[in-house]
Amino acid sequence: MRGSSMILAVILLTANLLASPSRQVPQTSERPLVKCITINGPIEPAVALYVHRSIGIADREGAEALLVLIDTPGGLGDSMDSIVKDFLASRTPIIVYVYPRGAKAASAGAIITIAANIAAMAPATNIGAAHPVGLGGEQPDEVMSKKLENDAAASARKIAKERGRNVQIAEDFVRKSISLTEIEAKKQNIIDIIAPSQRDLLTQIHGRKVKTAAGEVTLNTKNAEIEQVPQSLRERFLHVIGNPNVAYILMLIAIYGIIFELQNPGSVFPGVIGAIALILALFSFAVLPVNLTGVLLILLGIALLVTDLFVPGHGILTVGGLIAFVVGSLVIFETRSPVFRLSVTLVLTMTILTGAFFLVAVGAGVRIQKKKIVTGWEGMVGQVTEARTDIAPRGKVFLEGSYWNAETEGQPIRQGEKVKVVAVDKLLLKVRKIEEDTRDA
Repeated sequence: MRGSSMILAVILLTANLLASPSRQVPQTSERPLVKCITINGPIEPAVALYVHRSIGIADREGAEALLVLIDTPGGLGDSMDSIVKDFLASRTPIIVYVYPRGAKAASAGAIITIAANIAAMAPATNIGAAHPVGLGGEQPDEVMSKKLENDAAASARKIAKERGRNVQIAEDFVRKSISLTEIEAKKQNIIDIIAPSQRDLLTQIHGRKVKTAAGEVTLNTKNAEIEQVPQSLRERFLHVIGNPNVAYILMLIAIYGIIFELQNPGSVFPGVIGAIALILALFSFAVLPVNLTGVLLILLGIALLVTDLFVPGHGILTVGGLIAFVVGSLVIFETRSPVFRLSVTLVLTMTILTGAFFLVAVGAGVRIQKKKIVTGWEGMVGQVTEARTDIAPRGKVFLEGSYWNAETEGQPIRQGEKVKVVAVDKLLLKVRKIEEDTRDA
């Protein structure tokens, strides 16, 4: 009986193993997951938010690694510091890959690359030139420049030592602005891998051990599934308005809209657009290295253009205003860094449009009013129009293609009510409500 029981047990165990292969197959054939993000362009707050969110997703979903494809000319120091801190605190291994061919990891991008657990480059790429530039658009004096350089060099050394990379070369990125090809970077122990493709990279690093915030991790990346983490709508929006060229255009739209609304009260649409553009421009300026001198020169240029419409300057003020506008536009952002350099074509285009705006849109109303001063006001007396704003006692009316300041000679007038011009005092129209004028007659 005992032998029969043993034989029966063996048969049942064998049958169970043969009947359950489907439970084992997924565990051995399931592909590991690697999350992937792309950094293409300047390093700024929207990119830092994108990286932070993506690391969180990789941690929560248990990804084998986060693959960061990078091609950048550099960017803001604060955003770079935020990304580096997230890399060092990540429980998921971080792989930074300078990709595709022809890409670069310059300035802030170089420091971000060496902060990764695995640093890799595609053929025909380069890394380096991380010398700090002064923010706020101001040229730092010799003492401040040295402080910025020493601080950046210390950070580069610290990061390189933490990741086991060449500390001296990392410091030379900052102090000497050196740049290395992928072959030189590999030889100098700045990167770990040269790989022609993402798949080849994941195959090469399979089985490597890396140190993360969670401890030592062995990479399981061979045949891994690469899943993209797209930028959120908020991150894409912030990335767009964080572009210096976009911020510049927003600032000019704000100026044009507000000036047009002040010249033509009641238009509403230009004022609303100008106010929205102003808010967005202020947000952009809060994250970009703005040169106050450039902003003041642009405002001076616009002031001179406005003045020339009222004061006979024989065009001298207009020329001076356009020159100030161009110079201010060229220096409004930190020009020593190519990341924040405005397009010259954009500057010249906006200068032409600015001149046309003041010549046509703003100048039209001024010229009409000047013509009335010269030819007399008799023709306006007795004309009927409507109040474009409340007149209590002063407001605005629209007459002969222009908005005029108006003052009631009787009871207060509400917006939209019909009025008649009864007198003219220079640029001020004296008006009455139609009903009141008829009753007095």
